[in-house]
Amino acid sequence: MPARSTPEHGPKSDRIPPYSEEAERGVLGSALLDSSRVIDLCVEKQLVATSFHVPAHQTLFETLVDMNNSGQVIDLLTVGDRLANAGLLNQIGGRDFLVALVDATPTAAHAEHYIEMVRQRHLLRTIIDRARTAIDQCYATEEDADEVLSHTEQQFFEIGDMARSAMRPWNDLIKESMQDIENIFQQKQGVTGIPTGYRDLDKKLLGLQKSDMIIIAARPSMGKTSLAMNIAEKVALGEVADHQSRPVAVFSLEMSSEQLVRRMICCRARVSSHKLSGGYITQVNHGHLMQAADALSKAQIFIDDSAGLSAVELRARARRLCKRFEIKLIVVDYLQLLNYPQYAKEGRQRETAAISGALKAMAKELKIPVMVLSQLSRAPETRDTKSAVPKLSDLRDSGSIEQDADVVGLLRRPCKYPQDKEADDVTLSILDIAKHRNGPTGEVRLHFEETYTRFEDRATHGVDRDESAFAPDAEGIEV
Repeated sequence: MPARSTPEHGPKSDRIPPYSEEAERGVLGSALLDSSRVIDLCVEKQLVATSFHVPAHQTLFETLVDMNNSGQVIDLLTVGDRLANAGLLNQIGGRDFLVALVDATPTAAHAEHYIEMVRQRHLLRTIIDRARTAIDQCYATEEDADEVLSHTEQQFFEIGDMARSAMRPWNDLIKESMQDIENIFQQKQGVTGIPTGYRDLDKKLLGLQKSDMIIIAARPSMGKTSLAMNIAEKVALGEVADHQSRPVAVFSLEMSSEQLVRRMICCRARVSSHKLSGGYITQVNHGHLMQAADALSKAQIFIDDSAGLSAVELRARARRLCKRFEIKLIVVDYLQLLNYPQYAKEGRQRETAAISGALKAMAKELKIPVMVLSQLSRAPETRDTKSAVPKLSDLRDSGSIEQDADVVGLLRRPCKYPQDKEADDVTLSILDIAKHRNGPTGEVRLHFEETYTRFEDRATHGVDRDESAFAPDAEGIEV
């Protein structure tokens, strides 16, 4: 005789979904007694018709909400007539059902308790449904396992967001907006996003805005990695306009975490990494390196240097980092090293478009700015051998990058092109904001010291001083 299955180890299909009929009846009875207050509480707690498990309760709740929204009086008579006219009264059990709800609920004082019980049970049923969907996908889908994992994670994170969010009182929203306005007024500058630490750049962008994808594009060795890491350092240490430190995540697909950290220490200490590698450092430089390391140790920077990441894997890792460490800025170095296996067979242009779309979707989902570095094609150098000024159309592999991005900055250094009219200024770096979805475009001029791979505000350095003092003393440094 086969062993009898137990609830713990036997079939699960006969399990009853979690719900409380008494709590559902309590909510509906309370709504019939005090409609305006109770239905407003339901809306605030995000209760909808499907939050109720019993079909008759779903129908009645939907009717009550519709009547409340249209300003109709709600009582036993009006609700009964509304259901009768819609042909739904007998379906829910007639007028006796409505009377029984009121009789079983002598007061609406406990409505909030009933509403929370219904919300909790609905949340559990939603988790079960998402888990069941994930199981079905695992058995039936032909998608890549990483893709299924990403979809599943996103669905469960959406449940968490749904559980936490609620309609906020209007007065609270007004107070929060006025607090932002007051902060801007006190700072005497209109930076509404995350400050970059560069005055002219912040003036142009008003900071890095939530949900924006910011592209920093350049030809090789122009300094795009250095600029991104300088911004990450300033943001993480609070060396920005509002003096607030913020956690930053960096996905480095080109350089190892050890290389990046070493570069950041040398950059902050103003010690040539090339000389350090050769052992040519003084006791003074050693002290500077120790001070820089001590300062950087206080920064909340999380580096993922996994090579060959797919866009799906990156998004999943970013999602987990944001949940765990409350990341406020993500840097991706760089876009062309990402892959998207599902679109690889359709050509690199289609794959790049999918990667770009995934990064923009990630920024919107996580509600934080995502700074993405990108290579430019050789078109600027073939089009103009004198200055090689890049254009938006030079973004490598796909025009979708330009379409998806909220901000596109094209970085160049005139000194790299001897025939450029500003080639003599070896510290000049120009970030051309070629696209700005919500603001002005134009050039931002920065000061760049190649020896230390460090960007600074141009205004802090005199333009008439001896520029040769800042000339690089090492060649071949990739920045």
